Amino acid sequence: MTAKVTARAGPSDPAEALSDAALLELSCRKPERFGEIYDRYVAEIHAYLGRRLDRQAADDLTAEVFLAAFRKRETFDSGRGEVRAWLYGFATNLIALHRRAETRRLAALQRSAGVHRAPEDGHEERVVTRVDAVSTQGRLAAELRALSDGDRDVLLLSALGELSHEEVAQALDIPYGTVGSRLSRVRKKLRAALGSVNPLNGGTDG
Repeated sequence: MTAKVTARAGPSDPAEALSDAALLELSCRKPERFGEIYDRYVAEIHAYLGRRLDRQAADDLTAEVFLAAFRKRETFDSGRGEVRAWLYGFATNLIALHRRAETRRLAALQRSAGVHRAPEDGHEERVVTRVDAVSTQGRLAAELRALSDGDRDVLLLSALGELSHEEVAQALDIPYGTVGSRLSRVRKKLRAALGSVNPLNGGTDG
């Protein structure tokens, strides 16, 4: 299933525009209104997935994010956060599932070919080497591979998804304070390995 990353025009009268939470609640009674949630966030979610996966996987997982969100729209609790962060939570979970499936597939192919070595790095590690100057590419990829899944997700949701600490906490269903502590720990590791330049945003990591 491949996502068509094209948003439709919104309401002609800005006053008619509902908040994300109100629109999602309305879609529980009028399922067709969920399309407006899709229109608001499909390009953003697709761009985030595209920076962590290859193009085909990003297309497929974008569709899966919104399908999962549609199916679970009645479970959304506006008291716990925003729809945007909720969608990023689906994206992060699907990335993890995709990477595990890819690892199993590569391992199976290697076994069938009689190759006895660790599976190749996933697309995320290959793609991430393009986010900074050539001199830091290899080191950045190695440092990201060395991170735990939890630390990597916090870092990339913050750096690539541009989510706030609160949104990251909601997306990953972890305490707000955990986001800050993980980011601090990861940034220290990257500073130690790569120096003062933050390779994920091209600036300095202060």
